Amino acid sequence: MAPSASGRPDRPDGPERPDSELLAALLDGMDAALCAFDADGTVTHWNHEAERILGWTAAEAVGRKGLGGWAARPGDARDVEERLTEAMGATGRRVHEFALLTKDGGRVLVRTQSSRVPGLDGRPAGVYCAFSEVHAQVDLERSIALSEALLADASWNVVLVDADLRVAVANTSAAGALHTTRRAAPGRPLGDFLDQGVEEVEAALQHVLAEGVPPAPTELWVTVRDADRADAADGFEGAEGVRYELLDDDEAVRGEGADRGETGAAARRRCWRSGFLRLASPLTEEPAPLGVAWIFQDATEAKGQEQESARMRFRGNQLHRAARAAAECEDPMEAASIHLDFALAGFADHALIDLVLDPPPGAPADRIRLVRAAATPTGTPGPCPPVVPGGIPLAYPEGHPALQAVERCGSVRASTRRSDEHAAAQWAAARKWPEGAVHGLCAVLRSRGRTLGVVTFLRTSSRRAFDRTDAAYAEDVAARVAASVDLAVRRC
Repeated sequence: MAPSASGRPDRPDGPERPDSELLAALLDGMDAALCAFDADGTVTHWNHEAERILGWTAAEAVGRKGLGGWAARPGDARDVEERLTEAMGATGRRVHEFALLTKDGGRVLVRTQSSRVPGLDGRPAGVYCAFSEVHAQVDLERSIALSEALLADASWNVVLVDADLRVAVANTSAAGALHTTRRAAPGRPLGDFLDQGVEEVEAALQHVLAEGVPPAPTELWVTVRDADRADAADGFEGAEGVRYELLDDDEAVRGEGADRGETGAAARRRCWRSGFLRLASPLTEEPAPLGVAWIFQDATEAKGQEQESARMRFRGNQLHRAARAAAECEDPMEAASIHLDFALAGFADHALIDLVLDPPPGAPADRIRLVRAAATPTGTPGPCPPVVPGGIPLAYPEGHPALQAVERCGSVRASTRRSDEHAAAQWAAARKWPEGAVHGLCAVLRSRGRTLGVVTFLRTSSRRAFDRTDAAYAEDVAARVAASVDLAVRRC
């Protein structure tokens, strides 16, 4: 009767049968090749993986003395037997590499782990030897080393997310990007780290789990939670580095301060260029999802430069087109409104032109009065046609951004801090601006050394607040509008 991997008959009689069958099943189910020798060097066990690597069946291997002449060349057999004998007399495991012979005469380099088998009396009763092909072992070790390197100090941000979309592991770079630590990240959902954009990230991860890896990297815009960062989005800067604070009833007052640039949520908004890898267990017949490896780099600066370049090109083209269209206008005020029509595209939702009204006889000369000369429709955004001036000054309250722009001959920006719709509507109504306006930018109209008025650009809540670049563009538009307005005034 042919022996099994345990070296005993396939169907032994007596109480040893269940134990021997269990041992044979365990040995044959191992992923590593295994053979065992008794104290005399006779092969006692030979499992299926050893048969797969070398081609010798258990029936052909069990009972042979040593490996020489069949599983090892005579010149190699002595060295193999010496190492096995050494392992039998030592404590712990011994790792060696040597060449074995396959049944068809080929040679295969294997890496072995050998350890003694103690008998009932505690003395060595034999030695077992687990082995695998060296290239397979090297591939495994290389994969493990790569994983450890990626999850340690790699410059890329690497986050392993489990099937429940919770962080499993994050490397040092990723933990820093998420404003956390490697020890605190595992087990927490992404919503604990991301404020805005978490839905897009989770949707991408679910897509990878369900359908596989996308063909190209994905750019995800996110806002990272940071409770320690103060939200200073309650101010604005004017020209020459002058900062205007929004105090009390959100009034714009002049105040000196350093240009702190972008603040608040806008400063924490990041563009992460992301790649994804679906992880599956190699130990199952059908791939079982283990999660997703999310690898990303911060591309905010490069993306911002790309967007700024595209914005500058577009605005330059708009200025050029506006100049050509205005040159065909016979009426200078129509030319001024055309400049605003072209400037509104992609820049603002509403535009107003207010002209300085000469003070009446006997009135203080330093009192600023403005009259409306052109305006976009108050209901929905549209063209900015001239209006017939009625000579009645606008009832702008003291400290209005338009009045401040005329007073200081510069640009003034203002934004409401009110988040609810009703309060924002009151904020716009108090400034005589169209309903829905939450961001304003006033640029003075200057020509031939005189202040002619002010042009106001307004944005609704769907757009971000005006920044310094927007102010510079508004001043370019204002210079062209002022030239047309000056010509219209001279004609009157």
